[in-house]
Order: sequence, then structure tokens, then C-alpha cells
Amino acid sequence: MRIERGRIRLAVIAAVAVSGAAMLLGRGAGEPEPQTAAAAKAPAATAQSQAKPVEEKLEVPPPPFSDGIYPCSTCHAAVPPNRTRRELAMHTEIDLKHDETHRWCLDCHDADNRDVLHLASGEKVEFTESYRLCGQCHGEKYRDWRAGVHGRRTGNWNGTKGYLLCAHCHNPHQPRFHSLAPKPAPERPSRVLSGGK
Repeated sequence: MRIERGRIRLAVIAAVAVSGAAMLLGRGAGEPEPQTAAAAKAPAATAQSQAKPVEEKLEVPPPPFSDGIYPCSTCHAAVPPNRTRRELAMHTEIDLKHDETHRWCLDCHDADNRDVLHLASGEKVEFTESYRLCGQCHGEKYRDWRAGVHGRRTGNWNGTKGYLLCAHCHNPHQPRFHSLAPKPAPERPSRVLSGGK
């Protein structure tokens, strides 16, 4: 009896979900997806192109660049890209402590256009979308950041939200927070009795 009720409940939930999705798409449950004449004649898209989600641009403040460092092309336009892993003659203030045995500058920074970053796929992304780059390796943190659990988010619960970039809190070259010295415990406030007693 209990198993049968569970099956009925699952069937009802599934039916509601299907009809709800159909209503959102503007057609009745069980109706085929409408196709344009061009779409019907075009060859089927590959599974890879169908699976690629459209990335929503988020409202973020400008990245926290050091003064006078951006646009990078100011200096790099005259310098041909050197893809050899080496100690840099410039940017000596950068001490790479971000999986440095496997990563190097050009794993994130685009070699041909230093004013942008690039994903593992080669897709170029602006510094204002650097969260997409970070999210490739730090998926759980990216998910939590998008949900407002990790990092700081402003705005409305059911409306426009503003996010800080990963680089607003983490140095992308040394993302771990440095150790903090513990502060002394707070002093217990003295208890003042009412009536001057």
C-alpha cells in the first residue's frame, strides 16, 4: 500500500513537471517541439554544441588591477609572446603560489592579447568574467559563489544581484589567505544593575 502511494506520488510529480515545462515553453504537454523550416532542413547539431550552456554575464565591479598595470597591451603589444616557462624579468612583484608546479602565466593569460584571459577551451574572456576561468578548476567554490554562499553578493534575493570577483578577495597568483594572528578574547562587560545598586 505504502509503495503504491509512493509510485502514484512520483507519477503526479513527474506529470506536473512535464506540464510545467511545456507551459514555460508555450506548448501543451505531449506536443512536439516546433521547428522552423530552416531547422528541419539543417543537419542535427552535435551533442557537444547542444550541451554548451549559455553563460550569463553578471554584474561585477571593475577588477582590482594594480595602478598603471592595465591595459596590459600598453607594454605587451611591442613584446612578442614567449611561451617558455621561466622567471620573469618584469612583474618581479608576482610570486606565483597557485599550483605553480603545473600552472604558469599563459595558462590563464592570453598570449596573443594580454588584455584578456582565456579558458581551457581557448575561449577568450574579459577580466570582468574571470570567475569563469576560476570556476574551471574550483567548481564547488564557483557554484557556491553563484548561489551567494561563498564571497560577497549584494542586491535583491529575487532580482538583480551584484557579485565581487574572486580577485577582490583572493590574489589570483597567491589565492590562499595569509595566516592571521589571533586576537585576545574580548573582555567581559561589567554588569550594571538598574537603580544604581
